[in-house]
Amino acid sequence: MNSAAIQMKALTSTNYFFKNQTNFYRGKVRDVYTIKDDLLVVIACDRISAFDHVLPRSIPFKGQVLTEIASLFLDNTTDIIPNWKISTPDPQVTIGHRFDAIPIEFVVRQYLTGHAWRVYKEGGRKLCGNKLPEGLKENDRLPAPIITPATKAVSGHDEDISLKEILNQKLISQKQLDKLVETAFALFKRGTEFAEKRDLILVDTKYEFGKKDNKLFLIDEVHTPDSSRFFYLDSFTDLQKKGKPQRQLSKEFVREWLMEHDFQGLKGQVLPDMPDEFVQSITARYTELYEAMTGMELNYRSYDNIMDDIENAINNELTKFE
Repeated sequence: MNSAAIQMKALTSTNYFFKNQTNFYRGKVRDVYTIKDDLLVVIACDRISAFDHVLPRSIPFKGQVLTEIASLFLDNTTDIIPNWKISTPDPQVTIGHRFDAIPIEFVVRQYLTGHAWRVYKEGGRKLCGNKLPEGLKENDRLPAPIITPATKAVSGHDEDISLKEILNQKLISQKQLDKLVETAFALFKRGTEFAEKRDLILVDTKYEFGKKDNKLFLIDEVHTPDSSRFFYLDSFTDLQKKGKPQRQLSKEFVREWLMEHDFQGLKGQVLPDMPDEFVQSITARYTELYEAMTGMELNYRSYDNIMDDIENAINNELTKFE
């Protein structure tokens, strides 16, 4: 399906009440239902966020792309660390275990891009305790992957934090931190290898973890276009030599569009209107990444009766846990 043929229907939000439901939380993108305090029903809606703001238009099929890519990588990394996923009864739904979330995002970066580049461009040579070499330009490869953690904010902006500060603030123990750093690098290596087989570069990504009974688990999404950035491998070197922008598959182009329209989430700034053509282009980018990453064509779900379809799929799956 080309972008011109994409319908403008989208799933912006849900409002269910399931049997044995004990809590509900609406994130920037996901609606999360807690069942019996130990299961999560996570619905990836089509909302899109940037600069810690949910944008006014939802993106058709975005939630499906996020769910299916995350499901693929959750299944692909169980040998590295167990994760929260149990099943995906609908293209936009994941049911899994509820763990106590560790309030830190472990961001792994291999290239000087996005937030890291913005810090570097302003003269910063240290990021979350990592020293950055002199003489780099945007999108250059770093000597080795680095971890740039961020604290998870309930509202507002996530904040950069160093590994030393994590320990000083007693957010987690030294033993847990060492294990999570090791795991994050192992996950990034797996994602990098997977991407290279498909002529892509995994530029940077974030991982989130939870714990239960002192055991660590991978939670949330993995290697999706919302949590990761990808370049095309075949054109990377030539574009860098010429000083041209990289062809990338990520949400960064949405941030760039917003900045061009004078919005970076700062006080007093107003979210710009998103025209249909731009919304369609975002769907096309998400679809492109899905197909590049999986080697499969995206089987676009139907939005006809989507609310009933999702509710029925979830209810049928939850009967297995009664």
